[in-house]
Amino acid sequence: MRYVITGRNIDVTEGLKSAIYDKIGKLERYFTEDTEVHVTLSVEKERQKIEITIPVKGNIIRSEQTSNDMYVSIDLVEEIIERQLKKYKNKIVDKKQTGSNFTQEFIEKDFEDEEEIKIIRTKRFGMKPMYPEDACIQMDLLGHNFFVFQNAETEEVNVVYKRKGNTYGLIEPEF
Repeated sequence: MRYVITGRNIDVTEGLKSAIYDKIGKLERYFTEDTEVHVTLSVEKERQKIEITIPVKGNIIRSEQTSNDMYVSIDLVEEIIERQLKKYKNKIVDKKQTGSNFTQEFIEKDFEDEEEIKIIRTKRFGMKPMYPEDACIQMDLLGHNFFVFQNAETEEVNVVYKRKGNTYGLIEPEF
């Protein structure tokens, strides 16, 4: 695997790089040599965060972990990605797919599905056009952390969501 390591508000020391190569290197048995792994280390106040993104054909495998120690965050993120790979292996690997980022050994090995994804509830509701700011107010009034609405400006379905730090995000479709 090829690593692209960046740091935000942190110097990426040789010790951190070594810990990343050691821990994330355990995932090499699942991927081919030309797979690129994007690692972003960041520090905000007391929070030490690592984000790992692994683009593979048709999917993105991603995890982020935060703790008060970067080395703990690195340990946690590796475990999460490995669990994701095993859990979703049958969904992310199409056995007929060639030129994949996954090793042949990983493709051929069967992992138990921990749990099947089941949709247990469907909601239907009318959408009146509104502006994103109004959608944020409506979301807060409902006590939700996201809200689906029809954007009055674009007439498309959008989603507003709550972010950390009491800020909001907007998701718009791209065609």
